[in-house]
Amino acid sequence: MLRRPGRGLGSARLPLLLCWLRLCLAGGAAAPHLVVVLADDLGWHDVGWHGSLIRTPQLDALGAGGVRLERYYTQPLCTPSRSQLLTGRYQIHTGLQHQIIWPCQPSCVPLNEKLLPELLKEAGYDTHMVGKWHLGMYRKECLPTHRGFDTYFGYLLGSEDYYSHERCVFISAKNATRCALDFRDGEEVAVGFGNMYSTNVFTKRAVDLIANHKTEKPLFLYLALQSVHEPLQVPGKYMKPYAFIKDEKRRHYAGMVSIMDEAVGNVTAALKRYGLWDNTVLIFSTDNGGQTLGGGNNWPLRGRKWTLWEGGVRGVGFVASPLLKQRGVESHELIHISDWLPTLVNLAGGHINSTKPLDGFDVWKTISEGSPSPRKELLHNIDPMFVDTSPCPQKGNEDFFTGTMRQRKRGDTN
Repeated sequence: MLRRPGRGLGSARLPLLLCWLRLCLAGGAAAPHLVVVLADDLGWHDVGWHGSLIRTPQLDALGAGGVRLERYYTQPLCTPSRSQLLTGRYQIHTGLQHQIIWPCQPSCVPLNEKLLPELLKEAGYDTHMVGKWHLGMYRKECLPTHRGFDTYFGYLLGSEDYYSHERCVFISAKNATRCALDFRDGEEVAVGFGNMYSTNVFTKRAVDLIANHKTEKPLFLYLALQSVHEPLQVPGKYMKPYAFIKDEKRRHYAGMVSIMDEAVGNVTAALKRYGLWDNTVLIFSTDNGGQTLGGGNNWPLRGRKWTLWEGGVRGVGFVASPLLKQRGVESHELIHISDWLPTLVNLAGGHINSTKPLDGFDVWKTISEGSPSPRKELLHNIDPMFVDTSPCPQKGNEDFFTGTMRQRKRGDTN
């Protein structure tokens, strides 16, 4: 039997009713928009507030008006950090403790792990991802649009050309190098972006998502920029302010940091322009320390990406939001990249009951109010199978590193 117009709830009114119920249950406060911007390989000494000569005015201003995280830790590599960000669990629990997921490796975040975007969707969020995935793609079920994201635009592997968006891989069985386009819009190959710098392309997509967002639903935007991972490529005008830098790698890298800084500023401006900023929590984080062999600088911290020294795992990060109870401060409380999942889900009014046991903690009060961190320790990794020759790649060091791992496994720390 057909309902007459104006009688009963009607399907058109049901979303409004659900929205109203959510507001009532949350005490009248609308769930915040959540924006996570993840830089790639950004070094500790590569931002203005840590004394760098590289200019980062947008990041400096956002951090100065929010909470800078000065005792914030990531993992030393891409895949482990990104997996912990989206699962809230140490990589020893997901089988991702052995370096990264390589191009031809049939691996991904286990399909029985519930990811952050899935939990936020359950809380009523629109979920979008732009940029680098690097959490596996050997089967469709591993792709971002099967792991909780409504839309995805970016690349699936760990690195590629900033302009052609191709990744070249040496195939030992064929003794040949093969190159292929790694650019996706959803699950389809994205064409028509050749000779367009990825940071600009990703920023435009992020701004378009913000502009087209329906404000009655909260937004989750995960922007995983390619910057400043190698290869060292950037439009020439961004290097001109750094003519005084003699080292060519460092000069290119500085330009790449500058265009990334500009991108974050453009995304923030869009949030303000389209009326979302006043109810937004923005998190900025690197995925690991800087690659000093590729222009990065982690001074005064020892080490680099790939290492467990502070320079590899202590990350640049801050939270910016009008919703913070304290702003313009530094936090020296212990925070880890795995803490973002429980923190954001609780902020969203969601539930973590359906996840496996988490290693992350809700650190919102630590950040927003200055309360002590609930985290007292963190685990970098457990992996007796891993032989890391990257700090000392000379021939003959393999036995030394293998021996070191064996000593640690036996408990001999001398």
